[in-house]
Amino acid sequence: MPSLKDLKNRINSVKSTRKITKAMQMVAAAKLRRAQEQAEAARPFAARMERVLGNLSRAAKDSPTAPRLLAGTGKEDVHLLIVATAERGLCGGFNSSIVKLAKQHAERLINEGKTVKIMTVGKKGREQLKRDLSKHFVHHVDLSAVKRLGYGDAAGIAHDVLARFDAGEFDVATLFFSRFQSVLTQEPTAQRLIPASFEEKEGADDGATGYEYEPSEEEILADLLPRNVGVQVFTGLLENAASEQGARMTAMDNATRNAGEMIDKLTIQYNRSRQAAITKELIEIISGAEAL
Repeated sequence: MPSLKDLKNRINSVKSTRKITKAMQMVAAAKLRRAQEQAEAARPFAARMERVLGNLSRAAKDSPTAPRLLAGTGKEDVHLLIVATAERGLCGGFNSSIVKLAKQHAERLINEGKTVKIMTVGKKGREQLKRDLSKHFVHHVDLSAVKRLGYGDAAGIAHDVLARFDAGEFDVATLFFSRFQSVLTQEPTAQRLIPASFEEKEGADDGATGYEYEPSEEEILADLLPRNVGVQVFTGLLENAASEQGARMTAMDNATRNAGEMIDKLTIQYNRSRQAAITKELIEIISGAEAL
């Protein structure tokens, strides 16, 4: 049974931990609002660009002069997985959920006889993936020095991916990130970047049908598709940033409440031990007095 001093030290230690987790929760809440605003502001532009490119791609997809970013290489033998996670931990299952999705995707491709290459964005994802898939690593992007994400950060990643595609290093590129839903919900997402894929949506015509383009659809796509890769990477990073802060806020709130419960239990145990010690001393005093 721990002594009174040990219990007192443990109570003080848990109180210090609660102060830290409470402070981290408040910081995450402040950062979340900013990150959520950025993510929500980027969504309309990304969605609009996807609709426009989807309309253009329907006309140019079967053309022999269609851009390679749209038509692909004609095979799907080599896959590049871009796994975007956080640079820091203490955010619940945020990093693990993205890594789990990427690992399942990689294992399925390997079992099908495909070649898998992995590019990691964020230290935490790399740490988890290197246990089983380190031999598949080809590049790592460190964003730990970036205080506020900008399009330039995503453009650098997109430029590297496009350069590898032009060099024939892979056939299909897929981005893994967590889409922000709410403070309590973040959805791990796999989004194909190359070759470009656009969902068919009712009412998503945008009035493009019947228009004649100058220059041609192929030339417009050749210019817009590389930019779209940068936009999709940037959108994914912003969604990740909001998801990370939401997950950290929830995790630190749970940790703070757990610390409070632990302090209550330890305090009860301390008071009982102290009461037992006082009672024992009184019994010893009374017994000694009676012996005299």
